[in-house]
Amino acid sequence: MDNINIIRPIAMKDLDRLCQIAVDSGPGFTSLPSNRELLEQRISASEQAFSNAQPDPSGASYLFALEQVSSGQVIGVCGIEAAVGLREPFYHYRLGTVVHASRELGVHNSFQTLYLCNDYTGCSEVCSLYLAPDFRHSSNGALLSRCRFLFMAQFANRFPGKIIAEMRGVSDASGRSPFWDGLGQHFFSMEFSEADYLTGMGNKVFIAELMPKHSIYLHLLPDSARDVIAQVHQNTIPARKMLENEGFRFEKYIDIFDGGPTLACELEDIRAVRQSRFVKVHIGPAQAHSIPYLISNTELENFRCTLVNIGPSEGQITLPADLAHQLQVSQGDEVRVVELKG
Repeated sequence: MDNINIIRPIAMKDLDRLCQIAVDSGPGFTSLPSNRELLEQRISASEQAFSNAQPDPSGASYLFALEQVSSGQVIGVCGIEAAVGLREPFYHYRLGTVVHASRELGVHNSFQTLYLCNDYTGCSEVCSLYLAPDFRHSSNGALLSRCRFLFMAQFANRFPGKIIAEMRGVSDASGRSPFWDGLGQHFFSMEFSEADYLTGMGNKVFIAELMPKHSIYLHLLPDSARDVIAQVHQNTIPARKMLENEGFRFEKYIDIFDGGPTLACELEDIRAVRQSRFVKVHIGPAQAHSIPYLISNTELENFRCTLVNIGPSEGQITLPADLAHQLQVSQGDEVRVVELKG
């Protein structure tokens, strides 16, 4: 168990590392802007969310760290927003269709359109997923992404709405977005990176002030902008596939800045939520299992989750003492487990 990586709530001691992750993640990673003061506020808000016995009706923010136990290094982060849009507007473009027809002229044309909306207000959002490049192997990405579903299954009353995930859209190595260059820049008169940074800082008033309120016809956009609508950044392809394997689907909503798709799924329909179950802990020597499992304790403030090659049997799971210690569980405690798939 020397190479174990464990999910835990982020703590203020992780601030320096989170600041570095915000830099490493690059442009387009809106939820983690490179601003120390804001990141400190995010950690503080997360600590409060984990410590509150009752859920916040206006929506709480949970941020998790993936720690390499042997070194103590934080190698990834992920988050959950319990309810978006209740404290400030939450914007998307909705893809639609408009028909222009004339019976007299025998003309019937259908056009795809974009319409600014707030349709996902009140939904929960899985967000802020980043894994350091050197650790993008050994199912670390699956652990980092899916740990949130075990947490949500355990504390379902904190996540009352549909679950959404905004996927990072297409941008090049320098951070330029074809969708932004073809559409947003005409209304905002600023670079994509600046608009993205302002949004991450919570300064969203300018969106309502500057975005067009009428439908936008896609055929009027340049090919470069149309081609990337609902497409994801190359680094985001595995994350999208993983979410789709869990039951998330594209519902024709895209990000207003980079055109990336938003995926959605009802909480009870997420595979890891639906198939997870409770088993009892037995402390002892464990035999390796061919199928990996996600396993988490049932604590809120001291939530822990990891990936094991140990399978449950007859209502219990046998864990080595050091692994049980990392999960903060003891003999006879209940843990939640689910088979890792896809």
